[in-house]
Amino acid sequence: MNPLQIGSNYRLGDSLKFFWSGDTSSLSKDLENIRQRLLSLESPLFVVTDGQNVYLTDKGTILAAETNSSAPYRCLATLPPAPIEALGDPAFQEWYGCRYPYYSGAMANGIASTRMVIAMGSAGFLASFGAAGLPPERIEAAIHEIQTALPQGPYAFNLINSPNEPAMERRAAELYIQHGVHTVEASAYLEITPPLVYYRASGLSRQPDGKIRIQNRLIAKLSRKEVARQFMLPAPDEILNQLLEEGKITETQANLARLVPMADDITVEADSGGHTDNRPLVGLLPSILALRDEIQAQMRYPIPIRIGAAGGISTPHAALAAFMMGAAYIVTGSINQACVEAGASEHTRRLLAQADMADVTMAPAADMFEMGVKVQVLKRGTMFPMRASKLYELYSRYPSLEAIPAEELQKLEKTVFKRPVEEIWQDTVRFFQQRDPRQLERAEKDPRHKMALVFRWYLGLSSRWSNTGEKGREMDYQIWCGPAMGAFNEWVRGAYLEKPENRSVVDLALQILTGAAYLQRIRLLNAFGIQTNPDLERYQPLRQLSEAMTEKV
Repeated sequence: MNPLQIGSNYRLGDSLKFFWSGDTSSLSKDLENIRQRLLSLESPLFVVTDGQNVYLTDKGTILAAETNSSAPYRCLATLPPAPIEALGDPAFQEWYGCRYPYYSGAMANGIASTRMVIAMGSAGFLASFGAAGLPPERIEAAIHEIQTALPQGPYAFNLINSPNEPAMERRAAELYIQHGVHTVEASAYLEITPPLVYYRASGLSRQPDGKIRIQNRLIAKLSRKEVARQFMLPAPDEILNQLLEEGKITETQANLARLVPMADDITVEADSGGHTDNRPLVGLLPSILALRDEIQAQMRYPIPIRIGAAGGISTPHAALAAFMMGAAYIVTGSINQACVEAGASEHTRRLLAQADMADVTMAPAADMFEMGVKVQVLKRGTMFPMRASKLYELYSRYPSLEAIPAEELQKLEKTVFKRPVEEIWQDTVRFFQQRDPRQLERAEKDPRHKMALVFRWYLGLSSRWSNTGEKGREMDYQIWCGPAMGAFNEWVRGAYLEKPENRSVVDLALQILTGAAYLQRIRLLNAFGIQTNPDLERYQPLRQLSEAMTEKV
């Protein structure tokens, strides 16, 4: 099959009869030349035919039939420029001061590291620091490091729902307000909380022209319509009144908070690594877009809420699918953890680089263990998912540690904890004396809560072992991962990005966006009725293209 040929469904040229005039040496019919033309995303292109062959060119003039009906080359289609910056909603870039409709999402415990945020921000991408699970001093140090490197941004910090440790959520919000962190990515929320409203409302003021100035921008990452509705509406009155009584916000800020939505942007999170409901993006995204339109018609916000897509996005095909469904921007997660900038050990990054799409499973979450919430993790090369599930089974079956049969407890100490339970409890006491003493007070009254804290010791440390590369604990590594990781590995097989040491977060982002824009041109050709060779429809990352794009950035 020729690279391009007229399909049986082609009709446009028959009705419009446009002709092409220009230097015939610019006409390409060779597959690789056509591929390079299509990759010249900044240039408009013409598809022309001499009646036998179909060519692609970026030069020449288009003439109407009445102007020159004797021209030997008929124009079959025109392709406009397709810069990667134009794939989504340009309002997203304007709002956050970034260049591309793409950001790297937060991965807890600093996996989305300061190095990653700075690399992305320096290249014009928004990135969210993985603050979840870190103590306040670590978050504060990250704020100083990122703000020093990116004084004008763009960057964001994660604020995660912490129902079992509300003090941690509250302290993180206070640090963001105190240090002028003006973009927050809120994740794992089931309902609006006071720290969220405090952050949002404290950044509101009136401009001289009367418009509301939103200084503290908020991106909500979610996967449920009932949660999306909460973020699309203004802050709840009861929380605003509570903050007013506590003197945390002014009456003006409370009144302004009743006029703006809780979130500027909503990231629809489908089947992702970490906290996830395993929803299919093709069903979830349209439903949230429809809800946004419904609420916009009701509230008439001056700036409509933008809807982005996350979960399962790791290839150009997936990225283009999200944009074609109406996503204003896309977000990546699992694949970034395999990059050299990630706060993950080399062993973990190599396991991720070997993963297939089926190498993931669900396991109990450390931060919401008692609620039965699960996270999606890698199962290849680790026993963590099975061991974590066993802990939740015991928690569900027994009222206390003492009620667990001695043989079962000894097995846990030997194979999972590798330490006596009593030693683990002493470590847990020291940990929560500094972090949240109320957890210990509750454990004294509730033996089942004490059991949960001991089990969470393992769940919490397992992710840190993965990040630091703890020797001897490789089979206990908790590695958050979605099927997108396997799809990415399949896409880059045989290319330079197959090796984990070659994976840089900026490079991955540019390759995915470039591939999406390239495939968009292919699909547009098909829409015109131009058939394309299957080899032409494959976009594989090339190192020389990467170097050219990076130099451009």
